[in-house]
Amino acid sequence: MATLKAKDIRKMNLADREKKMKELKMELVKSRSGNAKTGGKTKEIKKIIAKILTLNKAEEKSPQEVEKNK
Repeated sequence: MATLKAKDIRKMNLADREKKMKELKMELVKSRSGNAKTGGKTKEIKKIIAKILTLNKAEEKSPQEVEKNK
């Protein structure tokens, strides 16, 4: 699994992000049920999920803040 960078996530539209989140969550479940050796992989998946959620929240807020400043 390659790391997903913030700039790559920003390029995705919301539907693609949701699809990627579902894939990552399934992969996280699989890695948890697998060997204990996959601790690093689990940590990396969690980080990518956090990046996606953070960018979704930031983009969700930004149009509202623009309207407040008008």
